[in-house]
Amino acid sequence: MKTLVIFDLDGTLVNTIEDLANATNHALSALGYPTHSVASYCNMVGNGVTKLLERALPEEARSTRIIEAMRAQFREYYDAHLYDCSVPYPGIRELLQELTDRGIAIAVASNKYQAAVERIIEHFFPEMPWKAVFGHIDGVPVKPDPSVVFEVLGQHPTPKSDVLYVGDSNVDIETARRACVDGCGVTWGFRTRQELVNACAQNIVSNPDDILSLL
Repeated sequence: MKTLVIFDLDGTLVNTIEDLANATNHALSALGYPTHSVASYCNMVGNGVTKLLERALPEEARSTRIIEAMRAQFREYYDAHLYDCSVPYPGIRELLQELTDRGIAIAVASNKYQAAVERIIEHFFPEMPWKAVFGHIDGVPVKPDPSVVFEVLGQHPTPKSDVLYVGDSNVDIETARRACVDGCGVTWGFRTRQELVNACAQNIVSNPDDILSLL
């Protein structure tokens, strides 16, 4: 019996790809670099903002100085446009409510920076009794390092055998594996089912309701 479900945010709870793409393209344009299509960002996100900006830049421009300049432009724009295009995936609100009704704790563990995670969760799911909401904090390694999962468990102690971690990418599958908790990959996010298969996901679901069968 699972008593805690930990969710990734981007590509799992909320479709944020267009707002992430717009913020990154804004930063690229501000510094004079070519931009990318929204669809191309599906394979750039997932490892935190620094890696996103590095991947978006031309290879010869990936210096620490330029990435830091990109980050400043990105944060200013993204903080002002968090909700322009982002929406929860169909069935997510219903899933969260059902988990809550069953007495199952819910939490978030994301590679997005902490302030943005908190604002997005509060904006889209203010009524949900989250036990922990963690994004990336300076000094803490990003996923697939399991530190963020351990932060959640520190705030809401739960035996690892009673935890299910849910995400949309190979990063999430590896995070669950390193944290020694059961993992579940979702196919409605930014990455493909084949990526989840190649990552040896324990479970793969195509609809939010399917997660209930794993509890």
